[in-house]
Amino acid sequence: MLSLDYDAYLTMVAHAIDAVPDEACGLLAARPNADSGQVEAVYKCRNAAASARVYEIHPLDHLHADRDADRRGLQISGVYHSHTHTDAYPSPTDVAQAPDPEWHYVLVSLKSPEPVVRSFRIVDGRVAEEPVVVNGQ
Repeated sequence: MLSLDYDAYLTMVAHAIDAVPDEACGLLAARPNADSGQVEAVYKCRNAAASARVYEIHPLDHLHADRDADRRGLQISGVYHSHTHTDAYPSPTDVAQAPDPEWHYVLVSLKSPEPVVRSFRIVDGRVAEEPVVVNGQ
């Protein structure tokens, strides 16, 4: 399960909308060994690919997020990115680029008028959806 507070949810959705026509991307952080799936921090990152079809977390943004998370006693626990014209489901490219089987892979789809946020685990090329809970709406 992925658990977000409402501000984290809004941060991701607003970032996705602001980045159009390109895909937005960012990192998520949680407490180490937290089985709750509770996201403690959202780090908006630049899409180094500057593309509407793929994303690449800018290396400096990744470094800054990792250092800030470490200072706060957190660890990077996932990544989010937007799909500007397709469903919130990992593409073959997303699956091939999934670096960590422990991470949450969150997609924000802007295909419909109302943004759709879904989260997945990707292990050995297999995609499994997990529930997303937004607290404090």
